[in-house]
Amino acid sequence: MSLNDPNWGRQGGNRGSGGNQGPPDLDELWRSFNRRLNDLFGRRGGGGERPPPSQPSGRMLGGGAGVLIALVLGVWLASGFYIVDAASRGVVLTFGRYAEETNPGLRWRLPYPLQSHELVNLASLRTLEVGYRNSVKTKVLKESLMLTDDENIVDLQFAVQYIVRDARDFLFNNKRPDESAMQAAESAMREIIGKSKMDAILYESREAIQLSGQQLMQQILDRYKTGITVSRITIQSAQPPEQVQAAFDDAVKAGQDRERQKNEGQAYARDVIPKASGTASRLTQEAEGYKQRVIANAEGEASRFRQVLAEYAKAPAVTRERIYIETMQQVLSSTSKIILDTKGSGNLLYLPLDKLMQQGGVASMSEAQQSQRAAPEPVLPADPGPRSRDTLRPRERGER
Repeated sequence: MSLNDPNWGRQGGNRGSGGNQGPPDLDELWRSFNRRLNDLFGRRGGGGERPPPSQPSGRMLGGGAGVLIALVLGVWLASGFYIVDAASRGVVLTFGRYAEETNPGLRWRLPYPLQSHELVNLASLRTLEVGYRNSVKTKVLKESLMLTDDENIVDLQFAVQYIVRDARDFLFNNKRPDESAMQAAESAMREIIGKSKMDAILYESREAIQLSGQQLMQQILDRYKTGITVSRITIQSAQPPEQVQAAFDDAVKAGQDRERQKNEGQAYARDVIPKASGTASRLTQEAEGYKQRVIANAEGEASRFRQVLAEYAKAPAVTRERIYIETMQQVLSSTSKIILDTKGSGNLLYLPLDKLMQQGGVASMSEAQQSQRAAPEPVLPADPGPRSRDTLRPRERGER
């Protein structure tokens, strides 16, 4: 039999005939249930006239009320079930007061109004935008304009990322925790900017300012027990106000020119000063060496003079002769003149040209050659015989 058959659910055949008994009629059951409810609460059904209802018995009244109460009680108790996901924590409240914190999973509490619950996400990274909304171009000047230590105004936009560390503190210690975190971030950054120079904020110390602001903001939030942990502060934009941007650019260019000239001067100084220091050190060492040399020579001359004086006291004549010979030797060794003693020489004079060239150079050699050409050749006798110095002297004198 199809479910769409209008006779489905009705009894087939006569009950007394012993035929198969089909399923009960649902429409009849529903009408019977409605009649019982009407009889229970003493209501009259709409429509035509009906016989006056009979008074419900105590058994019927108790049975219907029990079913209804059980149904309502079951629904009420089932309303206490709730689910906590893995990234969240559940906070159970008893008459609005904190009762317990529940972990992820299917949980049950007493139904409302005895208990209620709040779900707090502890894993999601939340973001606050200070000085702008959604885009850096959408500025909020009331939040972004800050005063620096050198009495300048900077337009600063930054973002704060944080997570919830403690669900109980986050819900109960502050009325609006997100707004409290916003105010703490703005206060912390204003304090850090108020202790910093304009150039450091714009060019030099952004990372240090972000770190200092994060630490100070965390201290403020911990002091108020907000249950929030600051993950990072990121400066999105830092620039002077638009009204003074042109003047500030000129000042920046002038500062850059100053730094460039300063760097050039320092480079020149680093190039010149080491050279001057090296030259001064070299001159000092040369002077010190000259000093030591002069002192050593003077001491040596003095010592030699004392030694000569001691020898002169022993033999004055010999010492004078030796000194004279040494002096003449020193004087004549530095001149290009050659002096010959013809009295003690033979007829043939030999000049050591190689020695003369080494000592006197080319000029000395030419003078020696001219002297040798100018000297007369000795006259030899036809009959060679024994010759003596005495026989040659008169002839040499006569030739002269």
